[in-house]
Amino acid sequence: MGKLVILKLGTGSFEVGFPVTLQIGDENVRPIVEITGELPPNPEIPLFYHKWQSIYCNLKFPGRPIGIPKQSSQISSLEDCEQAAINLRFHLNTWLSSPTFRPIREKWLEKLVPEDHIRVLLQTNDLRLQKLPWHLWDLLERYPKAEIALSAPNYEQVKRKSLPQSQVKVLAILGNSQGIDIQTDSQVLKELPHTNTTFLVEPSSKDFTDQLWEQDWQILFFAGHSATEGSGDAGRIYINQTESLTINQLKYALRKAVERGLHLAIFNSCDGLGLAREFADLQIPQIIVMREPVPDRVAQAFLKYFLEAFARGESLYIAVREARERLQGLETQFPCATWLPVIYQNPATMPLLWRELYLNQNNQQITTVPKNPTRAGFNLRQALSAVMLTSIVTTALLMGVRYFGVLQSWELMAFDHLLRLRPQEKPDSRILVIEITEEDVQAQSSNRRGSLSDEALDQLLAKLEMYQPRVIGLDIYRDYAVQPAYPKLAKRMQTSDRFVAVCQVSNPQTGKPGIKPPPEVAPDALGFSDIVIDEDRVVRRHLLALTPPPSSPCTAPYALNVQLALRYLYAEGIKLQYTPDEAWQLGKLKFQPIEAHTGGYQGVDALGHQILLNYRSFPNLEAIAPRMTLQQALTGQLQADAVKDRIVLIGTTAESFRDYSLTPYASSQGKPQEIAGVCLQAQMVSQLLSAALDGRPLLWTWNVWGEVIWIWGWAVTGGVLATYLRRPIYLGWAVGLAFLSLYGICLILLILYSCWSPLIPAAIALGGSAVILVAVIKPIKKL
Repeated sequence: MGKLVILKLGTGSFEVGFPVTLQIGDENVRPIVEITGELPPNPEIPLFYHKWQSIYCNLKFPGRPIGIPKQSSQISSLEDCEQAAINLRFHLNTWLSSPTFRPIREKWLEKLVPEDHIRVLLQTNDLRLQKLPWHLWDLLERYPKAEIALSAPNYEQVKRKSLPQSQVKVLAILGNSQGIDIQTDSQVLKELPHTNTTFLVEPSSKDFTDQLWEQDWQILFFAGHSATEGSGDAGRIYINQTESLTINQLKYALRKAVERGLHLAIFNSCDGLGLAREFADLQIPQIIVMREPVPDRVAQAFLKYFLEAFARGESLYIAVREARERLQGLETQFPCATWLPVIYQNPATMPLLWRELYLNQNNQQITTVPKNPTRAGFNLRQALSAVMLTSIVTTALLMGVRYFGVLQSWELMAFDHLLRLRPQEKPDSRILVIEITEEDVQAQSSNRRGSLSDEALDQLLAKLEMYQPRVIGLDIYRDYAVQPAYPKLAKRMQTSDRFVAVCQVSNPQTGKPGIKPPPEVAPDALGFSDIVIDEDRVVRRHLLALTPPPSSPCTAPYALNVQLALRYLYAEGIKLQYTPDEAWQLGKLKFQPIEAHTGGYQGVDALGHQILLNYRSFPNLEAIAPRMTLQQALTGQLQADAVKDRIVLIGTTAESFRDYSLTPYASSQGKPQEIAGVCLQAQMVSQLLSAALDGRPLLWTWNVWGEVIWIWGWAVTGGVLATYLRRPIYLGWAVGLAFLSLYGICLILLILYSCWSPLIPAAIALGGSAVILVAVIKPIKKL
């Protein structure tokens, strides 16, 4: 789709300056940009123009037509004319580079690219402005498919009753030909394809007006002598040796001709701006005139070049530009020949193409198609089709590649990065962690097994039960019986309804034999310690339950953290229930288990009942809950209010036992942060309690169709940006802003709604679609 640029120059003068308004938009739609500026006072511009005009009008051209008045008896030279033209061009561009006009120029450069087909309308009533050679503006010369036309500020659309005819109807007026060769013009018109041309040679005014009244003309052509009169608002044409007419004298006939379908008037004669200005009041769609006296050969050459280009399918504006620029070959004899032709346009009317003026043999209207259909660039429908096709193909390829796990490592890294950006949360006061440190291990008696001796455990449980915790979890393996010297410990482990011990389920696939539970603990007071570790050794998933193999020494179906959470919630009146689709439900909280293809996970082992682990965010993840060492607990520092109705987790943090796991978070040194096993269990317990009691959401992902739509939407975004922002710098900024928006939206969804949305696939879709469309469309447009 072509672009329409309207440059409105308001009331002013070269002595006080001109207010300027720039509008930019697509053809036949409302402008999408409007900006104002100002051309400063510059009284020298008219002086340089008049100097050039005076020299130009006093040139002694070979075969110079009569009727062009000389302004002095002195004959100017071609070199004088060329130098005056250079001076005028320089001062005009200097004026158009003024600081107050710079916003207009910058907005133009921002919104338009050299490949655009651009119609520029200069809208002003000031004759001195209209006479300037605006095509020499250095900004316009950057755009090879742009042409400028003049336009009146006041206009309206006229309802025309005409229909396309079998041939283009042309009324050719060959007026007073004294001193000029209009037969060449006549021959050019006769050679036009699909035309029915009526020639009136030096007609009377009555014959001329009768033809305008009686037939439906589409093109009016005049060759002969003409001139602009008075203040420049009126023009006169010499139709024969004795008669001349102003446009006002043809007003009624011309108005009728416009109503009946007159689309274009061509005045291939001298000094035609007055004709065009007077014609504008009649609302004719387009007029082509010569702004200054025109040598005979220049007029003939322009007509030939213009009609050839227009008839073969070029737009009227491109045809005028091509013909005007081809006149450069005559400028060694006729300087400034390229300055002369100019379009005068009614803004309410779209310029027609040549083949839209007639019907083919099947009575179908011909729509003009350039020799190469892509010369005009993609229209809206083509652009949308390209965007849709590219986005669908990109999305399908990405989903396929993603399904086979190619993007999994990138997606997990992006997920970890977003998790680290979440705001810090408060510790969970419902949990107390009693940790066995390296010092605690060394301080115990030498007959201990593992990190916690029977004696220390017996003392610790006795102290804890005094303060009535809601549940106690021992995250230390005890695959051996209590020593006979501690019968009270054995009895507590057998009969306490608060105590839960741990064991490890065997895994035949990895060859792990598992670890037996304490023999004193009943099966319903056991929880497994197994966790799910990703390929990069990071814990991102929360294993809630599984079915142990028949040969496993540990038969606990639920994780230790689940056992602790369920006992705590039972006291709150919340029991574990199952939905009809066998999903877990705690109160109003429904668990959606991970499947083999969930979020960034593709083809993972989704054994048992897994969910994503929503860590409670801290700089140090082990600060999940209040902590106390074993020695502090045994030496009287344990307070009742720190234990009563809480979950107490007992486990080791001693480095020598290496019960540590990697997390998605990073340490202050930038390395992956490790977490002790007992603190990891506390994180998992806190996730369940917070979700069931506090409404803290679990991490969740979209279903596959939601992810497809999300990724496709970003692919469309990249395609649209690449289609409509073809300047690399603006496209780069826009795509960069889109990447930041995608990143921000994913982060907001994670923080506010705990939603893990596809960042990496969407980013690839966004950038990939943009790159593909730039790579495909740009070469096509150059064909």
